[in-house]
Amino acid sequence: MSTVKIIGPNASNMPWQERGENTPKWMPVWRYSENPIIGRNPAEGVARIFNSAVIPYEGAFIGVFRGEQVNGVPYIYLGRSADGIHWEFDKEKINFVDEEGKPFMPVYAYDPRLVKVEDTYYIMWCQDFYGASIGMAKTQDFKTFVRIENPFLPFNRNAVLFPRKVNGNFLMLSRPSDSGHTPFGDIFLSESPDMQFWGRHRHVMGKGREWWESLKIGGGAAPIETSEGWLLFYHGVSGTCNGFVYSIGGAILDIYRPSVVKYRCENFLLTPEEWYEERGFVPNVTFPCATVHDAQSGRIAIYYGAADSYVGLAFTRVEEVVAYIKEHSAVTEADTELGRR
Repeated sequence: MSTVKIIGPNASNMPWQERGENTPKWMPVWRYSENPIIGRNPAEGVARIFNSAVIPYEGAFIGVFRGEQVNGVPYIYLGRSADGIHWEFDKEKINFVDEEGKPFMPVYAYDPRLVKVEDTYYIMWCQDFYGASIGMAKTQDFKTFVRIENPFLPFNRNAVLFPRKVNGNFLMLSRPSDSGHTPFGDIFLSESPDMQFWGRHRHVMGKGREWWESLKIGGGAAPIETSEGWLLFYHGVSGTCNGFVYSIGGAILDIYRPSVVKYRCENFLLTPEEWYEERGFVPNVTFPCATVHDAQSGRIAIYYGAADSYVGLAFTRVEEVVAYIKEHSAVTEADTELGRR
């Protein structure tokens, strides 16, 4: 039995594959051998699906997917799966409405996250709010999707909720930026008592000293509550002579003060190495957006976008990845402080 525990529900039917012979034993995360699980032209009118989020639902799995339409405009599509690997997608994009039930579609929407807090499922995505910003909606049945107030002013991306309230408030990570494909960015934490008014903003982490996250970082999957703290899979970006490279990193945040970083792995957990990560519409991208995890076994499945063209799946166990993060931790003063100046 693991000495590090996931605190949360069980998902015994989650997708899983043991470490293969081609994955070194010292690597804490390994890829699914049948990757990518979603290829090109996955649905009518959609050229590519990537950077998408999955969650257990009614004994199976449901997800919100970034569907890049053949005209190049991204929207969010709903998908369903019995096993979390083989997916069927709705033909039409998700129809969002306002609180009066009237149609209220974003101009575009991409890189969604999906998090359940109490009895409600929340979707966060990047959209146009007179500049790149965060859009949000809620649902309880995946039939009606009601948009709620945008949490922040432009410019911002990579928003993800915590799966439960902390000290009575909702918590959200985000990455303030500029209006373009920003060459900078740190992760911040914000609080809200009601999902409308956000404040108590705190700095969590800045870009790292290592090559793989030396340009910028951003939130990824929803934090996983563990006995060691909030386990966070995030993305780090480096700049090269041939463009950006997106890798997956890991950190552990304090349970009660999540702007405080307890451990931060100086090594990447996953970086582009396979053909579907290195070659695609945007090459050299591994971009985490969701996990499915089982508290009883400690298993974690990571869903990530690959090369802005595919969806990949990787696996780890909570005791392995937490031990690796702690063993290779390198935190700075800015990481460990409360994040208020």
